[in-house]
Amino acid sequence: MTTVRFLPAAELELLREVAYYAKARNGTGVRFQAAVEAAVALVARHPLGGAPSFRETRSVLVKGFPFSVIYRASVQELLIVAVAPHRKDPGYWATRVAG
Repeated sequence: MTTVRFLPAAELELLREVAYYAKARNGTGVRFQAAVEAAVALVARHPLGGAPSFRETRSVLVKGFPFSVIYRASVQELLIVAVAPHRKDPGYWATRVAG
């Protein structure tokens, strides 16, 4: 079984967005968190299923929200690099992973 680990910056992004959506509309924060968890569960089952991205990472869309989960998969671990909003500059998270 592959271990799932969030980089601290990715975890902070998730928590920040859950709080934002919770404040914006009742129940939306919970829906956003569940959608991110579903995306992570999908890539944990199919690590090569995400679209290839920068620096040996992959990305998968968060259903129903303008976000992608950026991750790097190995045999031992699924590393969540970013919970990236589509409105932000692509690749802003690239410095979080070594070349």
